[in-house]
Amino acid sequence: MSKRLKTLLLITDILFLTYWAASLLHLLGVFQMPPSMMYADFDQPRVFAWNWSFLPLDVLFSITGIAAVRLSTAGDPRWRPMAMISLCLTFVAGLMAIGYWTILGEFDPAWYLPNLALAVWPLFFLPGLLNATVRPS
Repeated sequence: MSKRLKTLLLITDILFLTYWAASLLHLLGVFQMPPSMMYADFDQPRVFAWNWSFLPLDVLFSITGIAAVRLSTAGDPRWRPMAMISLCLTFVAGLMAIGYWTILGEFDPAWYLPNLALAVWPLFFLPGLLNATVRPS
């Protein structure tokens, strides 16, 4: 695994796990995040449900990404398919959010650009990982 892929996986995955931990603590009333840090219409039930619908997807791409890094560090070749799963899920999560914000005409850079990054950066690594899995041994 390249250092760049490892770094991007870890940054993305740790940030998402942190986001969901903070969201859960906010939901439980442990602390309140200021409205300026929240996404548009965060207090509306449908938007709230939309946001939380990403939890399984985001946690799964984070877990598979961290697992890919651990497998790579251990020299286990299963890191490639694990990384491919993580990158595909990351791409999908970013693309779904971009689609949502685009349909609504919401172009708040604080929410739109990070999701655009999620949809773009995996595309730089997926072709190489795919090629590495189909090369004859």
